[in-house]
Amino acid sequence: MNAIQRNNVTIKGKGTSAMLFVHGFGCDQNMWRFITPAFEDDYNVILMDHVEAGNSDLAAYTSEQYSQLEGYASDVIEVCKELKIDDVIFVGHSVSSMIGAIASLQAPGLFKALIMIGPSPSYVNDGEYVGGFTKEQITELMDALDNNHLGWSMAMAPIIMGNPERVELAEELSNSFCRTNPDIAREFARTTFFSDKRAVLPQVTTPTLILQCSDDVIAPEEVGIYVHENIKDSKLVIMEATGHCPNLSAPDETIAIMKAYL
Repeated sequence: MNAIQRNNVTIKGKGTSAMLFVHGFGCDQNMWRFITPAFEDDYNVILMDHVEAGNSDLAAYTSEQYSQLEGYASDVIEVCKELKIDDVIFVGHSVSSMIGAIASLQAPGLFKALIMIGPSPSYVNDGEYVGGFTKEQITELMDALDNNHLGWSMAMAPIIMGNPERVELAEELSNSFCRTNPDIAREFARTTFFSDKRAVLPQVTTPTLILQCSDDVIAPEEVGIYVHENIKDSKLVIMEATGHCPNLSAPDETIAIMKAYL
């Protein structure tokens, strides 16, 4: 099975310039449904599911391939090669922001721009670096996920989403988490939350836009500033939106910032 089939690639839009949207942990390409219509008149809009998410081919999942973010980055590159696209505008949410950064190093010149929404190179505090969590807190989160996948999903979704007055958003995220294969979810969670990719940032030469929510428990403002300071010539926008998923909670603001940059 090729990467287009394996990653459930869908293509929309009327433009010729390629814009690739890649979702975060526990989500799928449906999470972009409020964003992509705004770009379909001007861009060739491409969406994909990571192997483990949405309608991807779960049979293609192996720990050897996907226990590191580099495995997901390889899929991104393979999708682009099979579609025969270059000068791609890569839009990544959460962990996929770093997957895009890694892919930009694995395939220099493939991307015209990186748009990172809620990026974090490391979620663990380390000396002066503020990642948002202690190592003990991350370990406790992973233990809770191991012991009760459904319970973890229901408890964590409102925290990740923020915007407590909009219960339907947390419910959607929780349902998305619950649809993920528990064994794969545990491994991807460890890959996500225990990865330290800070050393990648100074190597990124692709023009980069960073969207940082003003109140994000998962990737606090200090993280967005760190990413900005360590990617040369990047642009940082602190959003009015709160939570970790502005693609769902604040699509209009997200679209406006992206269009202003492009």
